[in-house]
Amino acid sequence: KAQRLLAHRRPQKSFFETLIRSLIILCVAIAVVLSSISICDGRWLFARGQLFGLWHFCTVNNGSVLKCVTDFSLARVEGLSVGVIPIRSMVSFAVVVAIFGLELLMVSQVCDDANARRKWSMGSVLILVSFLLSATGVLSFSILMRDHLTFTGFTLSYWCEFIAAFLFFLNGISGLHINSLTHPRN
Repeated sequence: KAQRLLAHRRPQKSFFETLIRSLIILCVAIAVVLSSISICDGRWLFARGQLFGLWHFCTVNNGSVLKCVTDFSLARVEGLSVGVIPIRSMVSFAVVVAIFGLELLMVSQVCDDANARRKWSMGSVLILVSFLLSATGVLSFSILMRDHLTFTGFTLSYWCEFIAAFLFFLNGISGLHINSLTHPRN
C-alpha cells in the first residue's frame, strides 16, 4: 500500500525551481507596477518646452507653469490626436493582460494540482502578449513623435514603460523555459 501511494505521489519541486519561479512572479509584479505608474502619469516626452503624453498635451509657460489640455490637435504634431488613442489602449490593455498572467502564475504555484503546469504556461504566454502590446505602444509613440525625439527628452514615465516591456519579455520567456526544463514533454 505504501509503494502504491509513493508511486502516485507527484515529485516535489526543488528549492532552486521554487526560487526561480518566485523570482519570475516578483519581477512580473514589479513590471505591472512600473507599467501602471507609467500609464497613469502618461507624460512620456518633453521636447521644445512641450510635454507630450498619453492623456494630455502640456506647454510650459515662462513662469514654469504647466498648461495641460486634452486636445492633441493643439500640439501641431501630425497624427498625434488620432495616434495616441490606440497607443494608450495598447499599453493599458497590456497591464490588464499582465495582471491575468500574473494571477495564473501565482495560482499555479499555490494550487499544486494536475493543471498547475498548464496554468504556468498560460500565464507565461499572457506575459508575452503583454510584452507585445507594451512594446508596440512604446515603439508607436516613438515613431509618432520622431520629429521631436531626443534621448534626454524621454521622461521617467516613458522609461518605466520601456523597462516594464523588457521585464515582460524576459519573464515570459523565462517562465516558458523553466516550465519546459522542469516538465519535459513526453
